[in-house]
Amino acid sequence: MSSTRCAVCKYFRRRCPSDCVFAPCFPPDNPQRFTCVHRIYGASNIGKMLEVINLECNLVPLSILTELPMHLRVDAVDSLYYEAKWRIQEPVYGCVGIISSLHRQIHIAQTQLAKARAETAFLRANVVAAKTMPSSGEFMAQQNSIDNGLDDQSNP
Repeated sequence: MSSTRCAVCKYFRRRCPSDCVFAPCFPPDNPQRFTCVHRIYGASNIGKMLEVINLECNLVPLSILTELPMHLRVDAVDSLYYEAKWRIQEPVYGCVGIISSLHRQIHIAQTQLAKARAETAFLRANVVAAKTMPSSGEFMAQQNSIDNGLDDQSNP
């Protein structure tokens, strides 16, 4: 038995066995984490999600916590925690509302980026066009010679 109980064993006021499946996922220093997940999913469902999975091919019960690497187990519980946390904060949409909001923000940012790139390309094209055009003095001289030539041809 470990000297400190995990958050689950503390919540249920029971002894924490040395091979407790909840101990790596719900450390004793963060009891709110389990409380949040327990409030949405319930303790027995959390245990089922962490303990047993049926393979479709032969329907043999497997322990997720013994079959998966530790980082994947912790990631699964992290996912449950974040989903539960947002479901409590936003009961209607939960984490889907946050995801939708982030997608909208990404779309807005991509639109702004596309507009900025188009404006930059437009300004670069204007700079290139301005460099290839004759200077204003040359342009005025050409304009005057054209005007004088037209005046001379109109008065034969």
